[in-house]
Amino acid sequence: MNRLLSVVVVLLLVLTGRTNAFADDVLTMATTTSTDNSGLLSVLNPPFETGNNIQVNVIAVGTGKAIRLAENGDVDLVLVHAPAAEIAFVDSGYGVKRWPVMHNDFIILGPKSDSAGVGNASDAGDALRRISEKNSDFVSRGDDSGTNKKELELWKDANIIPQGSWYISAGQGMGAVLRIADDKNAYTLCDRGTYLALKQKLRILPLYQGDSELFNPYHAIAVNPDKHPHVQYALAQRYIKFLSGLEGQKIIADFKVDGETLFHPDVNKVLQNEYSR
Repeated sequence: MNRLLSVVVVLLLVLTGRTNAFADDVLTMATTTSTDNSGLLSVLNPPFETGNNIQVNVIAVGTGKAIRLAENGDVDLVLVHAPAAEIAFVDSGYGVKRWPVMHNDFIILGPKSDSAGVGNASDAGDALRRISEKNSDFVSRGDDSGTNKKELELWKDANIIPQGSWYISAGQGMGAVLRIADDKNAYTLCDRGTYLALKQKLRILPLYQGDSELFNPYHAIAVNPDKHPHVQYALAQRYIKFLSGLEGQKIIADFKVDGETLFHPDVNKVLQNEYSR
């Protein structure tokens, strides 16, 4: 790790407040701001840390940045949600296998007035087309995150190049983008987990949802020790086993806000049996 990046990583770990000087081992994970904003990790990680005497340091950034940290050997594993980028990361030899962990979906949020008529859209592409044709304000993550990658994919599939004063690239995490969109009465794309965690503070509402194109899977990937011998590969594998096992999957399934499920566990018995060997 170069010196500047080392300083940045340490500062991130301090700012997130996830340090435990009494643990025998330290595992560093890069994950998405959407996962972190949802509050899931605050209930998911403590049982693992206590049961294994391992400190889990979490760096919450966009998926693109998370994968770049992993490629540089600055973290031990990633928990992200951008399938194409994940596959490229593994195929290039930097990651060791994609393990399914959970999923939710993306939703298009906007003002109750819905001047663009997004609520009447026939599919996700039509929803974005209506926004662009009306020049309605749309706030993009603009941060190379998994959500940003999905948004750009949806624009491309709709044959639309989003540009102009109505298209606002924030370069921020999901929580910040929701606040900006709310302040501007604008539209945005959001993962359901973050929306449910923060909805009590928002006026914007889900206007389009349920399209199969909005499926949002999360995978855990350990950094390949052949590329970076210093990484804590065994600890990463132990954490992935926890996420994929009955305890981790139950915590994910039971994690709710106001009775609503934020994430759905994705590991079936076949995968659990394979990993337990």
